[in-house]
Amino acid sequence: MVIKESKTDIIFNIVNITILSLILLIVAYPLYFVIIASFSNPILVNTGKVVFYPRGISFAGYEMVFKHKDLWTGYRNTLFYASAGTIINLAVTLPAAYALTRRDLRFKKFLVILFMIPMFFGGGLIPFYLLITQTLKINDTIWAILLPGATGMMQMVIARTFFQSTIPDELRESAEIDGASDFRVFFTIVIPLSTAIIAVQGLQAAVGHWNAFFNAFLYLSDQNARNLQPLSMVLRRVLVIAQAAALADDFMQDQTDYMERLMRVEQIKYAMIIVSVIPILVAYPYVQRYFVKGVMIGAIKG
Repeated sequence: MVIKESKTDIIFNIVNITILSLILLIVAYPLYFVIIASFSNPILVNTGKVVFYPRGISFAGYEMVFKHKDLWTGYRNTLFYASAGTIINLAVTLPAAYALTRRDLRFKKFLVILFMIPMFFGGGLIPFYLLITQTLKINDTIWAILLPGATGMMQMVIARTFFQSTIPDELRESAEIDGASDFRVFFTIVIPLSTAIIAVQGLQAAVGHWNAFFNAFLYLSDQNARNLQPLSMVLRRVLVIAQAAALADDFMQDQTDYMERLMRVEQIKYAMIIVSVIPILVAYPYVQRYFVKGVMIGAIKG
């Protein structure tokens, strides 16, 4: 049976599709432009002649990025930080969130208040820097990247809400009657039923670690820690080298050649963006279907 749409429904659908198409264009075009600009002639890009399709194909930006041997070291380090950091985030956040759902947890209100205080108050950059470098003395080590921000109260609240709304207390109580311990309930019942929240928070943590720059900039500054620097630091170094090469002996060079070298630096920036986001773009579709459910989980903080 075919339901005939009314005139009002047709008008609504047309307006809705038009608005959503404009939003899609606004969101997708900048990424598309970065892609085509990364292998277009930098002079044509900077003069506004590259708009919808690449012109003057040139891979000089990618050649400049990939010729640095530290790039693969940066990829390896970032992959390790994203993987290990995500595991640490989930290993800390999920058990704490599940514990806060237990009615028999002692000092529950005190713990919730204790966890919420950092959401509103922070010690600031200098005390935190002194904590890392002088108290814990983990600067120039991988722990300076992995341990800070191992969990967050917002992620904990969302995970707790998921556990409360998805996993009934009767299921846990029946497992305990059968002799299951708290650890067994968590690992054999709660975790298998929490695929959605694990996927959502896992991807959020992975993206955060993949794009992390500031902690590495502060705590991996020593020359001996260069082999521990993530991809973001390596790409920054590539850009600094390219800018220095473009500015070197600028008064001795022809002005046209000087401007072309500066424009080529812009092409390197576009290439760096593509190099850094490709792994995330590849991984995102596999967990995209969990995001709608994840957004609905975070909409209620009961």
